[in-house]
Amino acid sequence: MAALPPISSLPHAPAPTLISVLDLLFEPSPPLHALALPVLRSTTFPSYDVLIVAVRGQLSALAASAQREDVETLSNILCSHPRLGDKQVDSEQSRQEQAQLHHGEHGHEDDLSSLNREYEEKFPGLRYVPCAT
Repeated sequence: MAALPPISSLPHAPAPTLISVLDLLFEPSPPLHALALPVLRSTTFPSYDVLIVAVRGQLSALAASAQREDVETLSNILCSHPRLGDKQVDSEQSRQEQAQLHHGEHGHEDDLSSLNREYEEKFPGLRYVPCAT
């Protein structure tokens, strides 16, 4: 996996470097890039944990918004995460997560497929993405 640059270098880093950082921390997502790049350029974060919290705050603001554009942006960002059990994923972290899902009991893939289908029927346009709490 690629290494993250020093956190202090981000405000002065070129856009491709910032996009690479976002793609390492989250899923590759042009809407997330558009949302987070201005913050990465204008703020010096003391740690990557604090940067992640800041991006989470931006996503929470989108979730709380009543504006259709904000809801669509959030939906597009959430849909950047691959479905559970997908074999074709863009990021190294997702490849590792998905590999963990394929270890264990037989029939696990059928369970994931069923969960994906059930969730996507209830929430059309969104993929089943488990959230860590």
